[in-house]
Amino acid sequence: MANENLESKRWFIALAGVVIMLILGTVYAWSVFVKPIAAAQNWEVKVVARVFMLIIGVIGISAAFGGILVDKKGPKFVATLGACLYGIGVLLGGVALHTGSFWFLLVGYGVIGGMGNGLTYVVPIATLIRWFPDKRGLITGLAVMGFGFGAFFIGMIIPGLINKVGVANAFLLLGAVYLVICAGAALTLKNPPAGWLPKGFKPAATTVSAADSFSWAEAHKTRQWYMLWVMLFLNVTAGMGLLSKLSPMAQEVIKFAQNIDDPAKLAVLGGGVLATASIFNGLGRLFWAAVSDKIGRKGVYMVMFLTQAILYVLLPQVTSVLVFTIIACYLLSCLGGGFAVMPAFAADSFGPTYIGKVYGFLLTAWGAAGVVGGFVFAEFNKQQSLYAAAACLIIGFIVALMFQRPKHVSHYKTAK
Repeated sequence: MANENLESKRWFIALAGVVIMLILGTVYAWSVFVKPIAAAQNWEVKVVARVFMLIIGVIGISAAFGGILVDKKGPKFVATLGACLYGIGVLLGGVALHTGSFWFLLVGYGVIGGMGNGLTYVVPIATLIRWFPDKRGLITGLAVMGFGFGAFFIGMIIPGLINKVGVANAFLLLGAVYLVICAGAALTLKNPPAGWLPKGFKPAATTVSAADSFSWAEAHKTRQWYMLWVMLFLNVTAGMGLLSKLSPMAQEVIKFAQNIDDPAKLAVLGGGVLATASIFNGLGRLFWAAVSDKIGRKGVYMVMFLTQAILYVLLPQVTSVLVFTIIACYLLSCLGGGFAVMPAFAADSFGPTYIGKVYGFLLTAWGAAGVVGGFVFAEFNKQQSLYAAAACLIIGFIVALMFQRPKHVSHYKTAK
């Protein structure tokens, strides 16, 4: 009976985790706010866009600290703290826009909001990995799929909300909603009892068990941890770079293929391609994670790296809007898939016991890649940036090909 109760409880916790990730994923909707903020405050668009680079960088760094805390303080404490900081950060963003202070927007939304988002991000993933050792790929895919869809849902809501209440008040309303919902869901999170396993489940020999898990002190001494960091960094660099310029690239193809010169119409059509591809950013997280349960995490990364490299090389020659959209959907599905598969990849390699810290530090690759990918696609022309992304992915394929699961050798046995 106790096991049946825990079986039901883990799915309830999974639902709470997905809700949290949906709220956190709204950070990806920043582009929806850029022009309204620039117009309301008389700031340059490129200056407002820098807020996104800051918050992504802060999220990546903060996720590492979230991983440290979740292993020490437990998921409820860390997730609640992070949820409160993220909600407060969005509220402070609204205050900054009311006062017209760009620096306060950077500190309130970019730094405080980013810290809260990053602290919270790792918690549902680390918690669900422990509750679902039998479905690691699927459950982490569901969690990060929520993150991918957060931007889509908020992108559908925000334009109308801004038209009704203004962009500053929209921030205040969203901050209040995020604070209540995310903190409420965070309070339900907890780890399973020590040694608990789902009924009938036996860990595979190809993964590291809870009892033999690597601590952070052990994990970061292995070359495999750095290989996982590089794989995540390279995949996200290509994907985030493309995401940052996808609408302008789509508009270029649409202008050539359909002979449209109206900037407003091109912007709408380009935004449609971006919105469509963003759906696959979410769906890809679930799809690739589920596939990784069948063919392995290494196999999925190798497939994603190789196929993406080929498509990035071909993309500059594409003149069909339909073909361009299909390729964009696939490439963003791989961006999402990389995020979805990596938590399970890390847990398979280093075990679930200290996964919060081990995986949390891996997420520094996300912050670094967000900055590097955005810089490459901003500073180089279309063909150069796409070829640079392809080169990154080829290197990633080689790293994935060389990866072998680490072994717990005696000199790694340090104090935990």
